[in-house]
Amino acid sequence: MENGEIESQDEELPSRTGRQYRPVVAHDRAVLEMSSLESASSSRLPDREMSLKKIKVNAQGKMDSNAKEDPTQGGPNGPQRESKLELFGFDSLVNILGLKSMSGEQIPAPTSPRDGEDISITLGHPKPAAVKLGTMMGVFVPCLQNIMGIIYYIRFSWIVGMAGILQSLLLVSFCGLCTFLTGISLSAIATNGAMKGGGPYYLIGRALGPEVGVSIGLCFFLGNAVAGSLYVLGAVETFLNAVPSAGIFQGSTTSVNTTAGVAEQIQNPSLHDLQVYGIVVTILLVFIVFGGVKMINRVAPAFLIPVLFSVFCIFIGVFLAKKDDPSPGITGLSLTTFKDNLGSDYQLTNSAGVPDTNGTVYWNFNALVGLFFPAVTGIMAGSNRSASLKDTQRSIPVGTLAASLTTTSLYLISVLLFGALATREKLLKDRLLTATVAWPLPAIIYVGIILSTLGAALQSLTGAPRLLAAIANDDILPVLNYFKVADGSEPYIATLFTAFICIGCVVLGNLDLISPTITMFFLLCYAGVNLSSFLLDLLDAPSWRPRWKFHHWSLSLLGASLCIVIMFLISWSFTVVSLALVSLIYYYVSLKGKAGDWGDGFKSAYFQLALRSLRSLGASQVHPKNWYPIPLIFCRPWGKLPENVPCHPKLADFANCMKKKGRGMSIFVSILDGDYHECAEDAKTACRQLSTYIDYKRCEGVAEIVVAPNMSVGFRGIVQTMGLGNLKPNIVVMRYPEIWRRENLIQIPAVFVGIINDCIVANKAVVIVKGLDEWPNEYQRQYGTIDLYWIVRDGGLMLLLSQLLLTKESFESCKIQVFCIAEEDADAENLKADVKKFLYDLRMQAEVIVITMKSWESHVEGNTQQDDSVEAYTAAQQRIAAYLQEMKDKAQREGTPLMADGKPVVVNEQQVEKFLYTCLKLNSTILRYSRMAAVVLVSLPPPPVSHPPYFYMEYMDLLVENVPRLLMVRGYRRDVVTLFT
Repeated sequence: MENGEIESQDEELPSRTGRQYRPVVAHDRAVLEMSSLESASSSRLPDREMSLKKIKVNAQGKMDSNAKEDPTQGGPNGPQRESKLELFGFDSLVNILGLKSMSGEQIPAPTSPRDGEDISITLGHPKPAAVKLGTMMGVFVPCLQNIMGIIYYIRFSWIVGMAGILQSLLLVSFCGLCTFLTGISLSAIATNGAMKGGGPYYLIGRALGPEVGVSIGLCFFLGNAVAGSLYVLGAVETFLNAVPSAGIFQGSTTSVNTTAGVAEQIQNPSLHDLQVYGIVVTILLVFIVFGGVKMINRVAPAFLIPVLFSVFCIFIGVFLAKKDDPSPGITGLSLTTFKDNLGSDYQLTNSAGVPDTNGTVYWNFNALVGLFFPAVTGIMAGSNRSASLKDTQRSIPVGTLAASLTTTSLYLISVLLFGALATREKLLKDRLLTATVAWPLPAIIYVGIILSTLGAALQSLTGAPRLLAAIANDDILPVLNYFKVADGSEPYIATLFTAFICIGCVVLGNLDLISPTITMFFLLCYAGVNLSSFLLDLLDAPSWRPRWKFHHWSLSLLGASLCIVIMFLISWSFTVVSLALVSLIYYYVSLKGKAGDWGDGFKSAYFQLALRSLRSLGASQVHPKNWYPIPLIFCRPWGKLPENVPCHPKLADFANCMKKKGRGMSIFVSILDGDYHECAEDAKTACRQLSTYIDYKRCEGVAEIVVAPNMSVGFRGIVQTMGLGNLKPNIVVMRYPEIWRRENLIQIPAVFVGIINDCIVANKAVVIVKGLDEWPNEYQRQYGTIDLYWIVRDGGLMLLLSQLLLTKESFESCKIQVFCIAEEDADAENLKADVKKFLYDLRMQAEVIVITMKSWESHVEGNTQQDDSVEAYTAAQQRIAAYLQEMKDKAQREGTPLMADGKPVVVNEQQVEKFLYTCLKLNSTILRYSRMAAVVLVSLPPPPVSHPPYFYMEYMDLLVENVPRLLMVRGYRRDVVTLFT
């Protein structure tokens, strides 16, 4: 084989999707560490003499040839593929997609710091459900069915007659504004990542914490379940009024006095008829719900289309109506009637709403708010079924807001039409004015009323069980474990429980005392959604990146305030009862519930309130949604600085680029060599100078000076003790020592490699800046691209850093490009599609480019500009060979094992060649595609175990050769981004 040719021993892998690259499954060993590579290489070639001049490069995983897995029985993954990027100690990006850590699965704790490096950013392909709904059938239709209810048909014209046109318009606008603002808040939260089942409960719980989420979620479930019984009773009562002969039991007659003093007889259906028919209808609806999403999807249009047709018939009848036709009191569309009905006419009525001089109920605007507001509820009907939606981030905003605007516009137009159609006495007396004027037959309206209420009941019986199942699946309250369901399964037990509650309320028959509380539960849920959006928008954590851009914390605060105001307008007593019930559930969850960290907004607030965060969070792990970069800026200059300059002038500029809107904390650290007692005053002086420098650069951070016998000891103490609780630094930032060979500083490699190893052991991320002298300040605007060579799993740190760079004025004009380096036989198009979907779910906009790794000869033949790289590669080979020979000679003279920097080493010459080739190929790829990039980010390989630090510096020099501005990033064993909201 020619020099540099890579021998591939890949086997063809079975793939269910037809792709040629192997997805990593949950049980796969994701990390290929250099330590195991070293032992594997030595075991593969036990008796061969290695040469740096001409060798075969066989890239393999963590498995040597003596322990190779059988393709049929070799572990959970079948045959293993070979990695051509061994230098980085990880699988290539081709094998990243398919793991589960970001989708919520727990990964066992590592047994050692290095073993834990396989915990990383992963994309779990969701298990496809049997049926998924789109925007129309999944959100718009359910919302429309819940909003277009019985109130429009039998009470809306009465409301216009009682309040007048002007106050009716104000009433509709007031209630519609409340639900519209709630819809905006719901859209913002729902588009901030993938959303599981549970709808508003899931959103509130993840934003305000499990206690608030469960308490409001249970009340919202109860409200939906009881609302289903209200809709069923409304449908049955309308049916019995339209067809009195269908009654099984004898109805009752009520005599009321009208304004003219004439007694009027009103027929009421029997309570037993309501109970019998209501139970039957509820059971039939439950059977439809048991049929699953597919059945509901088929039945929903059958309920909605006649309703829309009936509304159309009402409008046609309004325009065709004439004076006293089709009924006395009808004037047709008349300007005179419109003027007469402008003002309000509040008066006494009986319990049925008929004007009665001896009535006991006096109506005012506040009472009408309580009567009408249930007519605009239902905007959560789509989000309640979030687990059944194809794309929650698109369907929930579009469907919910479209349904809200459509129904509000319909109500506003109907106010104007009803106000100009009939006299006030007709509006107040004729409870079914819509049926009176409907064209061509009043029976159409009865059908519309029945089907609209049945459709709303169906949506309630569909959403409520899924809401209860979602609460149970979160495993906060053990008492709800009976309602747990597997992903993609129907919540049958929760549906039966919901039906039991619904039937119980139907048996009661009279829900006048319960219905106001139901409205309170809906308003509490809306207020919770608004408060969630307000808190998340106000905190503006790095994880807050909703795709819905038309939101602001002030709108959410206004929506929450309107919800509270409407609650007290309806009834202050029922408001107090509802709040008391929520408080009791909250207290119960606090006592009996299991602790859960969902990355809620309160936790994010704790991080901005340092003292409270230290007490509340302690040293627990940070949820990815609450993760903030806390860089430890290592001020080692790796060279000389002017006097009174304690740190490189551009380090603070770079530290500011790691913060979103300047929020966060940086810790600037410098080390003084010497004895602490002798250098204590010098350390205080240096600390004041460094603090002055930080203030001058307007960087939020603190200065720390550590005195230690040498730099290695000092840094080791820093990474172990710096910080408190969750405010410990999580990223070590330092400059790349570009001068080490130029100025022959032979002590730098050992110190530099030791620092990186200490960061790995201490579980700290590492960012090494090459080209710091050219790093732009806040006034130097950059153009072009930010290029990411995303090779290893870093918990999403590289992706997040690129997003944080875009928030700075100097980089806001740049675009992000993600380069995925695939192997020659990889399916590039499928890989590109997977990465784009992954970035879409993370709410990150970037262009994805897949580069296929080829042999070095093909690069040389296709690009003559790589001669410099070839020359640098040859020079590195020669220096390493000379250094290796010098170590061997020294060991032979002294009769000791091979030593470097006072430590024994084991050098596998073939492996050294592989690392050099990998660095060379990656460097040539960067120069080819990213020579004009504003900044390049590349994964930082770990120092190979048992290799001299000098070798690692040669690898790194070859990797960064001729790249002007480069960030080498290595994440730590935690995800810093998440798919879910």
